[in-house]
Amino acid sequence: MASDKDPMRPRIFAIGLNKTGTTTLHDALNLLGVESFHWGGPPIRLKVEQALEEGAPLLTHLDPAIDAFSDIEALSRNYRLLDEQYPGSHFILTLRPLEKWLDSRRRHVERNQEKKARGEYDGAFLEVDEPKWRRQWERHLDGVRSYFADRPHDLLEIDITAGGGWEPLCHFLNIPVPETPFPWSNKGSTAS
Repeated sequence: MASDKDPMRPRIFAIGLNKTGTTTLHDALNLLGVESFHWGGPPIRLKVEQALEEGAPLLTHLDPAIDAFSDIEALSRNYRLLDEQYPGSHFILTLRPLEKWLDSRRRHVERNQEKKARGEYDGAFLEVDEPKWRRQWERHLDGVRSYFADRPHDLLEIDITAGGGWEPLCHFLNIPVPETPFPWSNKGSTAS
């Protein structure tokens, strides 16, 4: 985990909720040459929560070489703190139509339930609760939009599922658009 990069440098934080194209965004960032990390499960969440409890910068216990993070809820919900701790960072809010997001989440939970029944899953994402998810969606989007309302240069809202690809992402990050086709991870299944 040794890195000569400044651990407090600006980063790219994908702060969209899971099932909004976060895997595709992660893959796109890697294709652009950005060292990106996606999800990581409970061990990564616990490292972020440990830093939060210690009052340390949220990335303290993560690999300092990583330049972008996606689908890590403990980071996504703490975007205000990340903005304070890592000034100059870019924030990307991945979106998709609400009903499609709810359907994708429901199918994800149903797969987890099937895996648990086979003894292949020991996680906690096992309950379909669409009213709760709707509230979570609205609170998160309202909070992010309100926080960045006067700073559009720091936040990109992108619906990858609707075809938002290289152009908006590269323009936002000031990176040339590559000739490589935009990745479409999980298209037609979960769009995670």
